[in-house]
Amino acid sequence: MPGYVYFILACIALIAGYAVYGTLVAKIFGSDDNRVPPAITMADGVDYVPMSPTKIWLIQLLNIAGVGPIFGPILGALYGPAALFWIVFGCIFAGGVHDYLSGMLSIRYKGTNVPNIVGYNLGSVFKRIMQLFAVILLLLVGVVFMTSPAMLLKNLTNIDMNIWLVIIFVYYLLATILPIDKIIGRLYPVFGAVLLIMAVGMTAMLFIKGYDFYPAAEMTNQFPGENPLPIWPLIFVTIACGALSGFHATQSPLMSRCLTKESYGKPIFYGAMIGEGFIALIWATVGMTFYQSPAELQAALAAGGPANVVNESALSLMGSVGGFLAVLGVIVLPITSGDTAFRAARLTIAEVFNFNQTPSKNRLSIAIPLFAIGAVLTQVDFNIIWRYFGWSNQTLACIMLWAGAAYLYRKGRLHWIASLPATFMTAVIVTYICVDKSLGFGLSTSVSDMIGIAGAVIALGCFLAFAKKGVKDTPADD
Repeated sequence: MPGYVYFILACIALIAGYAVYGTLVAKIFGSDDNRVPPAITMADGVDYVPMSPTKIWLIQLLNIAGVGPIFGPILGALYGPAALFWIVFGCIFAGGVHDYLSGMLSIRYKGTNVPNIVGYNLGSVFKRIMQLFAVILLLLVGVVFMTSPAMLLKNLTNIDMNIWLVIIFVYYLLATILPIDKIIGRLYPVFGAVLLIMAVGMTAMLFIKGYDFYPAAEMTNQFPGENPLPIWPLIFVTIACGALSGFHATQSPLMSRCLTKESYGKPIFYGAMIGEGFIALIWATVGMTFYQSPAELQAALAAGGPANVVNESALSLMGSVGGFLAVLGVIVLPITSGDTAFRAARLTIAEVFNFNQTPSKNRLSIAIPLFAIGAVLTQVDFNIIWRYFGWSNQTLACIMLWAGAAYLYRKGRLHWIASLPATFMTAVIVTYICVDKSLGFGLSTSVSDMIGIAGAVIALGCFLAFAKKGVKDTPADD
């Protein structure tokens, strides 16, 4: 069977996943248009601003789709077809559920951020952990998404990277403190058009130029070299955005404050995750198709990382003008996630200290220290920042899934849609922190696997034993 058929089947699976499983998730949760959402009851003209569902969907997609669904799948393509399976099944059964629950629970809790969502469902200890965890992750995301587009812009223009960092820094500051409909609501439709050119253009040119899709693909670990990196658990951390990403739980509440009906939750939260899955699928396919072997892809990565792969493949496939637009589409993604990462960090900190964010001076008093720390972190090695981002990102996703499962369990609904992926990801993050030598404990693979499985079983057992009891002081949501 021709290789392109597998790509088409993967696309069909994502669409079917949205239509069937996304509908099931929304039904289990109990979406209800008779409820008046916080966008209307708490409208403040700054963060709680009613907007059209089409605009919200586009903003949500651009918020969540940073360089993660591009850089991660490019790196994941080194493993071979396993990357495609994780993108498709992870997106449908984990990422979509995670994003939907984080967005809809935020609506039920008056637009609150992820630390409170977790606290209301898992308790005050987890709430305090998440308050710190979320702010650190958002800072790491903001820094990663300042540095990565600056690198791409440097490759595209030959202008010094520090100049681009300053320009991006100023834009992020404005997008963080101004009302959400002033910059984000106006610029994102333009950014979306550029993104569409990138996604459609790169895919179309693979077909038009007659590329043999996945020419070297085999159902084995294809990571090149004598000592290949193991698929488990690395691929599930390497490919985060595009399959499952805790960062999304920090972004969904931004849009939960703008929805005017709960039924919009499925297309906006679950649907935007499926959209990101398509982006991830495209770039994993480029990694396994434009480069005819994992060794060839690894050589391109060694010459300049994922940014070099983007630059080489886009210019070769689409020519100078089309390639410029394609690379610009890739640049748009981290910029439109970096700005909302800092915005979400501001709101999370304000929520911790109950600090009114309507006056602009109050927003500046939080934003300026955040950006000062971010400016310092941009000088740290990008690979170090990315490594910490990857693990902390999946840990946050895991905790959010457990919180969503606890909510469903207490309501007598089918919690397994969240508790099963939560159990799986618990095994991933525990195994990863045990086996990784630079970030974790550097234990052997066999020992790490046993600890990871044991950790997942214990987490599930504790969940089934205690989650039904609920948490004190959880606000009414029915």
